[in-house]
Amino acid sequence: MRNVPDTVDVVVVGGGISGLAAAHWLNKEGVDVLVLEKDPEPGGTMKTVTENGFLVELGPNSALETTPLIRTIVDDTGMREEFLIANPEGKNRFIVKQGVLHALPMSPISFLRTPLFTPGAKLRLFREPFIGRADHEESIAEFVRRRLGDEFLEYAIDPFVAGIYAARPEALSVRAAFPKLYALEEKYGGLLKGMILGRKERNARAEKAKDRARTFSFRNGMQSLPRAVVRRLGNRALFSARVTSLKDRAREGASEESNGPRYQLEYLDRDTTREVLAHVVIIATPANAAAALVRMFSASLAHTLDTIIYAPVASVFLGYRREDVAHPLNGFGFLVPSRDRRKILGCLWSSSLFPGRAPEGHVGLTVFLGGGRQPELAGLEEESLRDLADSELKNIVQSRGKPVYWKVTKWPRAIPQYEVGYLDRMQKVTEFEETYPGILFCSNYRGGIAVGDCIRNAEDIARRAADHVNRLPGR
Repeated sequence: MRNVPDTVDVVVVGGGISGLAAAHWLNKEGVDVLVLEKDPEPGGTMKTVTENGFLVELGPNSALETTPLIRTIVDDTGMREEFLIANPEGKNRFIVKQGVLHALPMSPISFLRTPLFTPGAKLRLFREPFIGRADHEESIAEFVRRRLGDEFLEYAIDPFVAGIYAARPEALSVRAAFPKLYALEEKYGGLLKGMILGRKERNARAEKAKDRARTFSFRNGMQSLPRAVVRRLGNRALFSARVTSLKDRAREGASEESNGPRYQLEYLDRDTTREVLAHVVIIATPANAAAALVRMFSASLAHTLDTIIYAPVASVFLGYRREDVAHPLNGFGFLVPSRDRRKILGCLWSSSLFPGRAPEGHVGLTVFLGGGRQPELAGLEEESLRDLADSELKNIVQSRGKPVYWKVTKWPRAIPQYEVGYLDRMQKVTEFEETYPGILFCSNYRGGIAVGDCIRNAEDIARRAADHVNRLPGR
């Protein structure tokens, strides 16, 4: 039997990066916290394996240093020496157009010179500052088509959305999925004006725009970060501990003033049923798991959470001998526009970004399939996914021969889709938190899916949890 407290200030349900970051901020402030995670190891989708000399990321391959909180948590957990900034060549990102790789322009001059866009599309961009605001909630596709034109949508935004959300731009809400982009129009009246005028505000907040933030990982992969957080938490992070119920003791006549913590959680500690009481519960699970926990509180919110769509994604890591890939692989990788009608979403050149991802004389490439564009592909057999990815690479980066190593990972519920109307759903989450003080939601379906978003949102949720605890009688 593990030595675990039966009463704490805060219980965090979920040991992905959101939950662990929230627990870290709380622990740092001296708040009594306990993490309960059903899996046997930390990280959620942030998983790393090493096989045959290849380091394979099963989930996020890297992240962007968009907030100073990332460096803070890295330093707090003693990971500074393990922290890696991507190879400068990683700034080179490519788009497939009619089977040919084109570098995505990163400056006004390169934009004017690139064959990725026609002269008409380039001229169309100069109209952008004179276009008015929308009169309704738009999809990303509607927003970009209105402000920048069809070609920019097809060869810049469509592949970009596939690379981040594994989604179709017609489905996602620009206001929910890209709030900073939406804010440029709302606050400044246009994208170009907003990019120029908004830079000063970002600098004041010590934040970086994602197109200028540095890409990072760790010497032994992304899972190093959640593992380091757990080492810091010690016995306050419990794994193979599946929460089975959440109860409100106030409904049964108890109160924090007279009978201690308001919330009671039941969980399976391996095969033993145990209980823990807490003043605050942070639910840091995927939306469907969160729905199961709050169904007895609110069938309406549970239904809202259940209806959040997640795109299925399969990642295929392929290892080749370096001599068997003709392309120099001098960049981050490539993305595929819908218009090219290929079977993959894109490919990361993993071994080009960070050292130690492939043995000497080899390269490692990570291909992504499925998503909202072709969800059925994510369910194919592993061998079929391998062959499909290998076939596409032969055409695009001129690989030849068979891969010397491969690994397929399937995520049936990989990335939450911030669709049109999504913010109305999140408002229901906020209203629930107001109705049940002490229950908070912290996951990538709320406030952004990127690692930096999760860490920043976790800090905000942790502050709210600590404030709730500190306002309790006798504290």
